Amino acid sequence: MARALLRRRGALSSLLSAAAPTAPRLVPSLSSAAALAQLRSPLDERLLRLLRSEISYVADRRPPHQPPTSFRSFAVEDRPGEQWVRLRAARRGPGAGEEAIKIDATLFDGVAELPPDASLFNRVEALEQGPRLHLSLIVEVARADRVLGFICSAWPDNLTVRHVLTLRGAGAATDDRGARDFTYGLVLRRKLEPAEREAVKKFLQEREVDAELAEFLHDYVANKEKMEMLRWLKTVESFVEK
Repeated sequence: MARALLRRRGALSSLLSAAAPTAPRLVPSLSSAAALAQLRSPLDERLLRLLRSEISYVADRRPPHQPPTSFRSFAVEDRPGEQWVRLRAARRGPGAGEEAIKIDATLFDGVAELPPDASLFNRVEALEQGPRLHLSLIVEVARADRVLGFICSAWPDNLTVRHVLTLRGAGAATDDRGARDFTYGLVLRRKLEPAEREAVKKFLQEREVDAELAEFLHDYVANKEKMEMLRWLKTVESFVEK
């Protein structure tokens, strides 16, 4: 509508200049961007100021850095706009087989809570250190037609296994208790005994799925959240400007 008005104004000015004995001095017409700016409501203008202030804060005061593309033997696949990240690695498994390791990590999805009976000292210490954030991992270790899956909790300084998933391929043996032996040196059951839990931990550590990986992912995800926030703010800014 604004552009139509501008075109009509230009046509009318041309007609007037042709009819007049001397061409009048015309004021330059406003650009379309300026015309659109005039059509914005005060609320839109205030929202734009707030958005630009927040973008400036994120970009200048705590800017995200270029994310790494690898960690140890893993290749890191960033997923712009997604709420997760993927890591892949390949290694020589037991015998002559090769293993493919895939890790899908969420963004931060929880925070550790203090117990209701926590002491005043522990509460003050928790406030000083900041929230203890949590993210979830799905780890898959595949070899030929056999896959082991692990659902893990990653804290800033440790990694724990919550569940073990078993996907039976052709030829995988199953005993009468539902346990499956995938020739990884582990016989997995629905509920792991302490010794088996320790074996699972060692199994993952040999594949570099450990506390060091958890620490890396926390740093990576913190940076990714900044990048996603900046991307989202710029998208909203572009929408409001139109």
